[in-house]
Amino acid sequence: MTSSPRPDPERGMRPVRWPRLYALLTLVLLPIGLLSSRAVIQPDRWHFIRVHGHLMYYAVQGGGPPLLLLHGGGESGFHTFEQQFTTFSLHHRIVAPDQVGQGHTPPVPGPLSYTHMMQDTVAVLQQLNLRNIDVMGFSDGGILALMLAVRHPELVHRLVISGVNIAPEGLTDEEREGLRATDSPRPTTIDEKLTKLWLSSPTTSELTLALLATIHKPVLLISGDRDAITLEHTLQIYRALPQAELCVLPGTDHGTFSGRPAWINPIISAFLDRPEAAVQIPH
Repeated sequence: MTSSPRPDPERGMRPVRWPRLYALLTLVLLPIGLLSSRAVIQPDRWHFIRVHGHLMYYAVQGGGPPLLLLHGGGESGFHTFEQQFTTFSLHHRIVAPDQVGQGHTPPVPGPLSYTHMMQDTVAVLQQLNLRNIDVMGFSDGGILALMLAVRHPELVHRLVISGVNIAPEGLTDEEREGLRATDSPRPTTIDEKLTKLWLSSPTTSELTLALLATIHKPVLLISGDRDAITLEHTLQIYRALPQAELCVLPGTDHGTFSGRPAWINPIISAFLDRPEAAVQIPH
């Protein structure tokens, strides 16, 4: 998960409505120069492809080895990683898809599903002929990154993930109580569908500690010490992953990528730039 309508941005998760509004304004206003003050950090190209019968948009920027960016719930690839796009596009070709009903990608009928979003992401990578690539995922995107590594290890080289849970019980009590208060029996909007998703997923068919133990890839696991995911749950994930490194940021909430870029960008760069043998150290 990442965003819900209730928490204050200073406490962690941002409301979901602004990212979608900004994405719409970007598509409409950027071509005519009305967002020129931000244009220097906009993705240089937007693309769409058809996967599983629906359109899916993705941003592309930079040059070099590919780096897949998977956004948080209710956001977009560019919005989640706004503080990373420019830095990492200097040495990587960034590919940042927007999941269904989020960012630029239109919604599809029915509930949201991590499995379906993972399958859409696989289809994007296959159509772009991308394999064995580095993946950076935040919150929902981190969940998708882990699922990719479990079910399609040939697509994943290394993982950088933050704010990840592998079961709803990994959320703090406060977060789950807030989600229950806004839960709808018949979700129709993206906000309602996200709430339902976060209260019920990931399921045990999607992720478990035993499945994490099958991921023999270097993983940089990031968390805020005041994250929406309990530190105990994060430690369980860290211990289950055979080749994981743990980075806990002090005085930091769920918004690690947006709130602490000066801290984590160099840490992530060092992780991605290290020789392979130096990364694969069991803990």
